Formats: sequence, C-alpha cells, structure tokens
Amino acid sequence: MPDNGIVRKPSNYSVDETVRKLQAVLAAKAVTVFALIDHSGEAEKVGMQMPPTKLLVFGSPKGGTPLMLAAPSIAIDLPLKILVAEDDQGVVSVSYNSPAYLGERHGLPQDLLQNIALVESLAASVAG
Repeated sequence: MPDNGIVRKPSNYSVDETVRKLQAVLAAKAVTVFALIDHSGEAEKVGMQMPPTKLLVFGSPKGGTPLMLAAPSIAIDLPLKILVAEDDQGVVSVSYNSPAYLGERHGLPQDLLQNIALVESLAASVAG
C-alpha cells in the first residue's frame, strides 16, 4: 500500500478551520474526542518553528472494543487519529491510517472494518 497505509487528502481550509470542522462532525456523531495535540504549538514553546500541525485523537468504545477483542494488537492504533498539517508550500492535508491497512496489519475480520471506516468519510467531509 502506498505511504504505508497512510491516506492523504488535500483540504481547502486552514489547519484550524479543518480541525474545527472535524470536531463539529465528531460531536454531531457523538464520537469522543480524546485529545487534540498541537505539534506546531508545542514546537513553538521550545523555540522551534514548524508549519501548523495538529493531531486529533478520537473514537468510540462501542466501535473499538469489538476490534480489540478480535485482534488485541489493534489497541496500538486505537483510538483513531487524523493528522491535519500544512506543508512548506502552504498546502493543508488531512491524513489517516487506511482502515483496510489496519485490518491487514492486525488480521481483523472483514466484517469489523466498518467499525473504523468512519475515518474515511470524516476526512472526506471536511477536506473538500
């Protein structure tokens, strides 16, 4: 799989706008946001510079628990994550692990992939 299972979609919005859209969609779907990590903000605190880069960590025990019961190793990749980052050319992208890649990586039953497929529609809904 190209990029080791990482899917990238361009966003038409700034990093902050894209993150706000993600948070709104997750809230509407009653999906828990566990963390928002501001990598660029943390870099700035130590006197370093990097383009805006934020990682949203989210999930649902209702969706994740059956996956971890079927393949305990998937816990290393859960909760789900979406990276929203601006590159050095000013292009913002939304990146996430492909559910198919995670399924293959952890040997998940095909019927359980729907539990993590939300990440694909979520990224598509906020990028465009």
